[in-house]
Amino acid sequence: MADQANPQPAVDETPISPTLPNKERRNSLEQHLRQRPDRSELVESILAKHMRADSLNDKISHRPSPEQLLKTGVLHEDPRSPEERYEEAIEDEYAKREGGA
Repeated sequence: MADQANPQPAVDETPISPTLPNKERRNSLEQHLRQRPDRSELVESILAKHMRADSLNDKISHRPSPEQLLKTGVLHEDPRSPEERYEEAIEDEYAKREGGA
């Protein structure tokens, strides 16, 4: 009698995506996983990116300073802010004092 008074709610079996109930939609995750590169390809691409970054950092480290470019006439004004110039002057002064002491 309790079952007749409180019937169980019916289970809704409509598809989540009623516009695309086809098989392609159901297998889309499988297809994407099949097309995904394997671990070794991912590792190679990451290593290649790091090698490019290291190469660029090496080239940047050999780039002349703004002072050198001013002396050679490549630059006509110092592109650094006054704060950056001041900090560099302080660092140079400390380096001179440590080297001379």
